[in-house]
Amino acid sequence: MIPGMGSMRIRKLMARFKSPQAVLHASLKDLVTVNGIDEKLATTIKQFKEEDEVKKQIQRIEKYGAKIVTFWDETYPENLKHIYDPPPLLFVRGELKSEDKNSLAIVGTRQPTDYGKLITEKFTAELVRYGFTIVSGLAYGIDTLAHTTALNKGGRTLAVLGSGVDIIYPSMNNNLARRIESSGAIISEFPMGTKPDKMNFPRRNRIICGLTLGTLVIEAGERSGALITAAMALEQNREVFAIPGNIDSPKSVGTNRLINQGAKLVSSVEDILEELEPHLERAKRINQQRIAQLNLSNEEKALLNILSNEPKHIDVIAQQTGKSTSQVLAILLSLELKDLVKQLSGKMFIRT
Repeated sequence: MIPGMGSMRIRKLMARFKSPQAVLHASLKDLVTVNGIDEKLATTIKQFKEEDEVKKQIQRIEKYGAKIVTFWDETYPENLKHIYDPPPLLFVRGELKSEDKNSLAIVGTRQPTDYGKLITEKFTAELVRYGFTIVSGLAYGIDTLAHTTALNKGGRTLAVLGSGVDIIYPSMNNNLARRIESSGAIISEFPMGTKPDKMNFPRRNRIICGLTLGTLVIEAGERSGALITAAMALEQNREVFAIPGNIDSPKSVGTNRLINQGAKLVSSVEDILEELEPHLERAKRINQQRIAQLNLSNEEKALLNILSNEPKHIDVIAQQTGKSTSQVLAILLSLELKDLVKQLSGKMFIRT
């Protein structure tokens, strides 16, 4: 809210004066003793109209049912605390939960191909089943699809904005934002009323990857903002995963380059789980418990065991099970209704 006051300076001032009120009431002489605070900035701090601006913020926070979570609060995201430049405070609509520590960012182009859409839905659905919270930026394309799929599968999702949490961008995602607020959280480090200026989005991206154990890039062009998120994830010592794409597709230039530069090539969710193994005992337990609770028949279990993330034709499935095509289709329909199997075009089936 104070021009020139970034997160690093705020944390230094808080470390020195202990509270925002103490900072605002400190003398000019005391302010300039803090590293990074020169006389010009100290003067700006002293001239800050605390009551007027704070009153405006409180009014908008109350209007939109938001809250402020500071770096020192128990509900501040654990993963985010450990990046180089964690925001000292977050504006939040919805709820942050400790289970969000097991989260993965899914990012990519605003104009995905059919392949990119299919992969986004597939990976998001499977990650949700393993108990992951899905984090993205509410942009068109991959972001929107990741948020929507997570919600449709009963999972949690966090949307990080490059604007105030009261200004949803793009505005076409207002309804989606309300769903996210009910089953996750909308997050921003920018004060209420902040417009989605271009310069805000790189800072936003560091929070997207900072909240998570890793970042999955689905499709990305040569200059995609998703590549900025991936670069920031590496700087934060977080995992970067990329989906390989058609070498002739402009939408895969960025992801293929990431793989060449050392990002983990993934063709299944298992590739991600393997890389994040130390963090995922809870995720494995959730998926095992979920399947156990479905009380599958022996026929369903047997058929499920021969399916994988690789598409398999109905005739091959029938041959491997020794059953007729009609019998197999009946079992597959039951598994599909339980959200364990998905039918693709050409009578192909995969395990979800």
